[in-house]
Amino acid sequence: MQKKYIVRLSDAERDECKQVIKKLKGSSQKVRRAQILLKADVTDAAWSDAKIAEAFDCRIRTVEKLRQRLVVEGFATALNGKQRATPPRLPKLDGEAEAKLIAMRLGKPPAGYGQWTLQLLADQLVSLEIVDSISYERVRQTLKKTG
Repeated sequence: MQKKYIVRLSDAERDECKQVIKKLKGSSQKVRRAQILLKADVTDAAWSDAKIAEAFDCRIRTVEKLRQRLVVEGFATALNGKQRATPPRLPKLDGEAEAKLIAMRLGKPPAGYGQWTLQLLADQLVSLEIVDSISYERVRQTLKKTG
């Protein structure tokens, strides 16, 4: 069967793949992608997709998709992987809401309380309609992040 996406690495790209493998630079997936690209390169003795998949303990489809990504999206994307366009979840607190949380934390606690608690801060953010809902853990992480 004729391959639709042919891997032809330049000398610089081949050297970069070898450096990633030699120094184990980057994530384990990056190292494995570098190994697969080197074995799929037609300028060297190109291995079949089935042989590459067996050697690196992955599916044949993984090798095919990596070939496709190299040809369509370029070497950097094939080696480093695709970056997410958006985070998995949008942050509950934007910059303005964070500023209000910090100001609230530095201010006086409500009557009857000696100091602010994380749960009290979370409840106050909801009651002031700064956010629809928030956990005390998210409040803790935000305050920790800001110091």
